[in-house]
Amino acid sequence: MTVLLTIGTSKGLFLATTDNRVDWQVSGPHFAMTSIYAVGIDHRRATPRLMAGVDSSHFGPSVATSDDLGKTWSEPDHAPVAFPADTDTSLVRVWQLAPGPAGEPDVVYAGTQPSALFRSEDGGRTFTLVRSLWDHPHRPEWGAGFGGQAIHTILPHPDDPARVLVAMSTGGVYRTSDGGATWSPGNAGIKAGFFPDPYPEFGQCVHKVARDAGDPTRLYAQNHGGVYRSDDEGASWSSIAEGLPSDFGFPIVTHPGRPETVWTFPLAADSERFPPDHRCRVFRSTDAGATWSALSAGLPTDPFYPTVLRDAMCADNATPAGVYFGTRSGEVWSSADEGESWVQVAAHLPDVLSVKAAAL
Repeated sequence: MTVLLTIGTSKGLFLATTDNRVDWQVSGPHFAMTSIYAVGIDHRRATPRLMAGVDSSHFGPSVATSDDLGKTWSEPDHAPVAFPADTDTSLVRVWQLAPGPAGEPDVVYAGTQPSALFRSEDGGRTFTLVRSLWDHPHRPEWGAGFGGQAIHTILPHPDDPARVLVAMSTGGVYRTSDGGATWSPGNAGIKAGFFPDPYPEFGQCVHKVARDAGDPTRLYAQNHGGVYRSDDEGASWSSIAEGLPSDFGFPIVTHPGRPETVWTFPLAADSERFPPDHRCRVFRSTDAGATWSALSAGLPTDPFYPTVLRDAMCADNATPAGVYFGTRSGEVWSSADEGESWVQVAAHLPDVLSVKAAAL
């Protein structure tokens, strides 16, 4: 079994491959001196298609695709993701690239800054703005988080193409069940402690949302202060932070095949954003957040200060599942046994912004 790990950084895309998830060969950078905030891996093809959100300070943002696992890349002459002229808005960058459900093999979604959703029907080569979400009456009140105003999570329902969930900072969770004709907020129970009313209808700074493998209506969210679970596809949320050393952090990742299994990487108080007690630990729950276990075998034991960003943690589709995370200090770590033990994939890379993995 070969595993491909994509590592998006502030200075390009690196690719790592392995046959045992212990010994890694790292190549790159591809798209040197660009920021790669988003990578999508489309498993619906015989050879997975890679999609990269390329953010060049000179040429601007674009999306590149590869059908040979990164050996070559196709970059369009025109901007594949662009706001229509009547919106009087310019694209800052692409934050998320998400393949649609299996029943729509050419559909790909892109989430952007400023907060908008785009849809492709040609496998990620061209995109069209989802006007119904852009025209939502809440949009003028969506704010900008510390990293910008962006849709960073897109979760198409695996079986029902009409149901899609997105999350943004700031604005919170929004859902459609009619193919994008209408959108409704899904934030009940998620706290926004920076507002006079800490439980508003929308405006939450949700950092990441993930869908449970066993029940597509079960979701997990890492918030700007708060870790939550929803058992009704975002209609309501309850805290699952008990047992974690902190309820602040950025990523949350679910097991691709095992229900109720979820990982996160907590950080200390918002004012610090260091790992609690300056210890490098991944936390895992195997009971949908009822209890948590700290996993650190093989991880650094010295005082540890780097941050793991919202898209810099992922799981692959192998058995047992591999788990991966990258840090803002340029280190990437891999576990071949669902977090029980860890090895280093790479060090001294630029700031790691995103990681995605696939067993080929």
